[in-house]
Amino acid sequence: MYYVLMKDRDIRDNLATEQYLMNNVEFDEPLVLFYIEKPCIIVGRNQNTLEEINSDYVKDNNITVTRRISGGGAVYQDLGNLCFSFVVNSDDKNFGDFKSFTQPIIDALHDMGATTAEVSGRNDLLVDGKKFSGNAMYSRNGKTFSHGTLSLDVDLNVLTDALKVAKDKIASKGIKSIRSRVTNLKPYLDEKYQNLSTEEFRDRLLLELFHANSVDEIKDKEYIVSPEQQKEIDKIKEDYYYNWDWVYGKSPEFTAKQRKHFDMGTVDVRYNVADGKIDHVEIYGDYFGMKDSTDIKNKLTGTVFDRDDILKVLDSFNLDYYFHGIPQDELSKLFTP
Repeated sequence: MYYVLMKDRDIRDNLATEQYLMNNVEFDEPLVLFYIEKPCIIVGRNQNTLEEINSDYVKDNNITVTRRISGGGAVYQDLGNLCFSFVVNSDDKNFGDFKSFTQPIIDALHDMGATTAEVSGRNDLLVDGKKFSGNAMYSRNGKTFSHGTLSLDVDLNVLTDALKVAKDKIASKGIKSIRSRVTNLKPYLDEKYQNLSTEEFRDRLLLELFHANSVDEIKDKEYIVSPEQQKEIDKIKEDYYYNWDWVYGKSPEFTAKQRKHFDMGTVDVRYNVADGKIDHVEIYGDYFGMKDSTDIKNKLTGTVFDRDDILKVLDSFNLDYYFHGIPQDELSKLFTP
């Protein structure tokens, strides 16, 4: 396994680096990346950004907002959070198998004293039943990455003020508020680890993953981005993570809307209908899929806004590639008037 310790503290720069390494560099072993960010919110690929954030609070508190290329829900991070990302060949892991991706992290945390840490639900890591990590996944060109957060000492009050969580999502988990559901790892670690900075926690976790006693033992496994590669990464930053259209997007007022929360994620379908035909369609949500739902949106555009016509379009797709783990018959009901 190789590793990258990102030095930048801007989430947009780090996501661009992750994307570049996945798509442009061939590794003969898995790759793990670690990065730490200043206060930021990262929304999932398929989410409606303005509906996920408290815009006034975010602006007043200088919180960076961007969108990632993977699915899943919005997350808040600050300098008390550590991000990790595993990049592997797609043949090595099944898409959506968060447990196998995150098990090395769980094992390392157990060794550091957080013995009740576990994988729960579709993509969360819990300790004593509370969430300290959310994870997302993305596949392309034979590669898959799974990245996640590790809340070591995050300001949870800011988290709850900066994010807006839909009531149906909270209700589905049997809780009253997001604040009652989340926690930090710090109190659950052995006493000797509780005063670690986020950088020291990262280094300790790295050694646990490599079963090493010092960073010097694994220096030959560190991957360093070259100046030439950095130029390519800078272009990705501008095309995606600093791009207003990518982060917020533009959409008209919708004339039809249906939303449902499933065990494997929320799907929110919105149509703009003109002269009886679908003029514009958006599909929001925190679902995961190997393929981009833009394929479905493009094929639905121009279709008569009628159940049979819409079902004919949907039947031409294997919907599990786009909405992983959600029953096709339930999705069909959501898409049809």
